Amino acid sequence: MNPAAPHRAVLTVLVALVAAAVVAGLIAGSPVLDRLVPRLPSMPEPQIGVAFAAAGLAALTVWAVVRLAGVARTRARRAAIAATLRGELSCGIRSRLLVQRLNELVPEDGNPVRLGSRYSIVVDELGIAFWNGGSRPRRAMHVPWREVRNIRSDSMVVGGSVVSVLELRVRRGGVSIELPIVLGDRRVGRYALADAPFFAVVRSWKAKHRAALAALAAEGIEPPPLTAPIPIIGAESASADGVRR
Repeated sequence: MNPAAPHRAVLTVLVALVAAAVVAGLIAGSPVLDRLVPRLPSMPEPQIGVAFAAAGLAALTVWAVVRLAGVARTRARRAAIAATLRGELSCGIRSRLLVQRLNELVPEDGNPVRLGSRYSIVVDELGIAFWNGGSRPRRAMHVPWREVRNIRSDSMVVGGSVVSVLELRVRRGGVSIELPIVLGDRRVGRYALADAPFFAVVRSWKAKHRAALAALAAEGIEPPPLTAPIPIIGAESASADGVRR
């Protein structure tokens, strides 16, 4: 079943309930509206149209300014990071679950982790770093390779759509947590990275992880054990296993 199906079903039910409530309210309040409407001051129809058009234009202008400011900030951050740091640079899309789990890795006396709606990720020989800011980037979190247990691909529902997610399992201070990272697509009109470009990033991160563990082993440092995904045993597999026994 599509993972987004339950979410969409709940959303459809809520919309239907709200619509029914609005219709019921209009029916119940129709006598009041009949008495109230004649008392309202009259306004020429052209003026009403101009007012709605002006309000819509103002809202569109504000949205465009905010959007362009965010794009400019992201570009400035990417340029500053590319000029000062070496490594693979990716764009991340903030999610509430990711921020919550990042903060579970922070000690009690540490500063809470905050991410912008669009943040940058730098992957190099030292580990994985999350960056905020504009022309003066600020590192929000760093995960060294020795703390990484596994990197795999998955999916999650975001706003009613299923998007690809890079799951990064990290172990720090006795706590093991999976960080769901939604990678942003830099192409115009796209949201989250998917398909071949997404899996290329997953393979690249895995390769860097293996190289880092090999470097640790070469220096005489015992690398941490990798955490493999838990296999899912279906009904057919279970019955076949029972027959073999």
